[in-house]
Amino acid sequence: MSTQRELTAEADARAHRDTAEQELTEIARFLQEQFSQRTVAHVAGVEDPKQVGRWCRGQNTPRFDSEFRLRTAYQVFRYIEECENRHVARAWMIGMNPQLEDASPLQAIANDQFKEVMAAARSYRQGDL
Repeated sequence: MSTQRELTAEADARAHRDTAEQELTEIARFLQEQFSQRTVAHVAGVEDPKQVGRWCRGQNTPRFDSEFRLRTAYQVFRYIEECENRHVARAWMIGMNPQLEDASPLQAIANDQFKEVMAAARSYRQGDL
């Protein structure tokens, strides 16, 4: 029987693999469907929300820092979704988080707090918050 630590590591690996294998167009589309074009633009650090639509259609690609933020948001979402469901993952991503000084995980990703967000997600999965 698997331990909680093993289950967490497996979920972490699945979320990472899924993120690595997804085309950015699919990641942008998924995040846009979950949160909104404007929110995804904010997380990615771009001023024009229409840019997200262009990424979804494959008309252009984001800068490295924007892609990194999008992939991080996607990976964390998938990780939380593994232990809960899509509704809870969405709520967790947009809600205030005490481990992030009450910022939402999406806002923290927009502020380049990638490791802190993943640590908060792991704590949530382990039942610490």
